[in-house]
Amino acid sequence: MEKMEESNHNENNVKIRPKGGMITMPFIFSNEVCEKLAVVGFNANMISYLTTQLHMPLTKAANTLTNFGGTASLTPLLGAFIADAYAGRFWTLTVASILYQIGMTSLTLSAILPQFRPPPCKGEQVCQQATAGQLAILYGSLLLGALGSGGIRPCVVAFGADQFDETDPKQSTKTWKYFNWYYFVMGASILVAVTVLVYIQDNIGWGWGLGIPTIAMFLSIIAFVIGHPLYRHMDPAGSPFTRLLQVSVAAFRKRKLPMVSDSKLLYRNKELDASISLGGRLVHTKQMTFLDKAAIVTEEDSVKSSQAPNLWRLNTVHRVEELKSVIRMGPIWASGILLITAYAQQGTFSLQQAKTMDRHLTKSFEIPAGSMSVFTMVSMLSTIALYDRILVPIARRFTGLDRGITFLHRMGIGFVISVLATLVAGFIEVKRKKAALAHGLEDKAHEIIPISVFWLVPQYSLHGIAEAFMSIGHLEFFYDQSPESMRSTAAALFWTAISVGNYVSTLLVSLVHKFSAAPDGSNWLPDNNLNKGKLEYFYWLLTGLQVVNLLYYICCAKLYTFKPIQIHSKDSESEEDGVELASKV
Repeated sequence: MEKMEESNHNENNVKIRPKGGMITMPFIFSNEVCEKLAVVGFNANMISYLTTQLHMPLTKAANTLTNFGGTASLTPLLGAFIADAYAGRFWTLTVASILYQIGMTSLTLSAILPQFRPPPCKGEQVCQQATAGQLAILYGSLLLGALGSGGIRPCVVAFGADQFDETDPKQSTKTWKYFNWYYFVMGASILVAVTVLVYIQDNIGWGWGLGIPTIAMFLSIIAFVIGHPLYRHMDPAGSPFTRLLQVSVAAFRKRKLPMVSDSKLLYRNKELDASISLGGRLVHTKQMTFLDKAAIVTEEDSVKSSQAPNLWRLNTVHRVEELKSVIRMGPIWASGILLITAYAQQGTFSLQQAKTMDRHLTKSFEIPAGSMSVFTMVSMLSTIALYDRILVPIARRFTGLDRGITFLHRMGIGFVISVLATLVAGFIEVKRKKAALAHGLEDKAHEIIPISVFWLVPQYSLHGIAEAFMSIGHLEFFYDQSPESMRSTAAALFWTAISVGNYVSTLLVSLVHKFSAAPDGSNWLPDNNLNKGKLEYFYWLLTGLQVVNLLYYICCAKLYTFKPIQIHSKDSESEEDGVELASKV
């Protein structure tokens, strides 16, 4: 666990206001709001920018976006490593925000200056695609954005939580208030992005549509840096990834040693583990005993109480159990991948469906296709509110749990709803194509089909409800079950599941596009005309895969073992005393 920097308050006996607290929230939230405005305002409608401004084929544009989403969700591992091991969260956030700012600025300039994009299409002529140089600017901007997100995403939540002293009973409740406000502010900024920004992009221009979040990001960096004197800062105390690697290497080196007869003979060192076990030490478990060999003391180790051992040869039980906890989380982590794969289709094929449908709210006002995800956000935020205010109190009466239901049950509900979302999406696509056929528009890719876009609301809303249960449950699972010293990295692990889900979407779309191609030119996922495709088959394929994934998750949840910890307040030598299962969510 990282050690807090302590301020010297003894000068001239003047009382200095403790650092941190609610006063720091506007500075931290401003950074998160602008990052979300930029990311979501970019992603929500970028499929339109790539296809209409850069003239990319639909499948290539969809894969470009999912690849960007995957990379942006993978880089938090790098950001978490740098923050924990070297730079600390404040400087990681600051540098990452600047990188993001550069990427957004170059992307905005490419939207404003005509030499950075191909000429507009003329009539029925084949549109000229973007040149290699124009694509290089696009990909470079996306890469800088992904690197910036890698520093912001894993650090902003943890840095905000750092501002509250959990040892103070008056502030411990404010930590949860912070998380509630974090999700609320994040959801509100996403709503603004998918409504106001998308409307500006469609009706005023991409220069303003991208320029506004770029300017907002610049102002948020200034506000965040100005708040520096108010923050509580955490000293980097070494990366947890290094500790996990040390345990693996030590266990491999001692793989030929026989296992000790009593687990009490394994190496323990309270002083060595003090900084990474403030909430309690992990207790020895009987799973994955081959890793326990990293804690077997040999003559070669020559451990002395006054000095730390060579951690590449010998590790404490607590550090071994850290690695076991991470491995145990692996199967549950993997179960979240397919939900993200299904969710990713909202920004690609569902958006293309919306573009072909009647989006008029009134005779004069038309909903931008990219704003359809507002239904996802509204349903997600509504579900979160109803979950906390109604479902939790009712469930608490039956389960006795403070949070109503466990995070494993919460995730399971999300999986079931996600299955329904893709199942319903397939039937709605059938209805959309029937309407196109009935009005003789099957061959007219750019004509508006006289069927209301609100037929897509059920699938968007179901995805939002599923996210409220599954994604937040997934994040709670990582926070609760990850080793105490890895909680700052838990957000990065969460984002890696999103990353892999986006990459799986890219792979699945590419495979379906390749193997569903018929000699007559038909395809499940055609490049230019959805009316001639079989998108419903793709949705139902996703439904089948999610059903298999749900069965896999149920097996994993049934077999999962919660991590046990030994509470420091129980000063006893026996491991059985003061042991709790870490399942408080």
